[in-house]
Amino acid sequence: MYWTEFFTVALVHLLAVASPGPDFAVVVRESVSQGRRAGLFTAWGVGAGILVHVAYSLLGIGLIVSQSIVAFNVLKYLAAAYLVWIGIKALRAKPDPEGVKIKAHATHELSAWKSFSIGFITNGLNPKATLFFLSLFTLVISHETPLWVQGGYGLYLAIATGAWFTMVALLFSQQRVRAGFARMGHWFDRVMGAVLVGLGVQLVLSAARAEVSAH
Repeated sequence: MYWTEFFTVALVHLLAVASPGPDFAVVVRESVSQGRRAGLFTAWGVGAGILVHVAYSLLGIGLIVSQSIVAFNVLKYLAAAYLVWIGIKALRAKPDPEGVKIKAHATHELSAWKSFSIGFITNGLNPKATLFFLSLFTLVISHETPLWVQGGYGLYLAIATGAWFTMVALLFSQQRVRAGFARMGHWFDRVMGAVLVGLGVQLVLSAARAEVSAH
């Protein structure tokens, strides 16, 4: 009896996850600069981050956040600070003294846990994801739907998100694709850094506008 609701959730999620944002930016950056292993763990971290949003939505904390401009703005500022921090690190990228050649195993390759945590934190602090789940659990999913079914939806969303970004990581970590980006060398890192900083600034401005309108 919940199949119709599930398919609605799946369709809405597909449209949302395919929309470029911070998650897409970090997965692409890690896949290109660090390789397939880092890209995959970052993708899986993004998928696991979905469980954070599912948890607070099921616990009802999402309702509190949706009713509190201050709480939601704090989340935005935290997310903005994290994105700007990652972006600035990318902006400081220096030219590779060995040119455009990509090594099979970079000497500065991130650990699996570090890559996973980048994806997890990026999604966990993503206000776009917060808004999505607040809308999902208040407008699409009925309050009469049992919690275990809602939890099943959440598990599917985490797996589906991880699967989507796994495909993104596999695409952008291909040797040919990486070689294409490598021709731009450190400029690719700087462009991605600018994108992340821009997303962070956008969040700050959004929070500031919300505070002004509240007063």
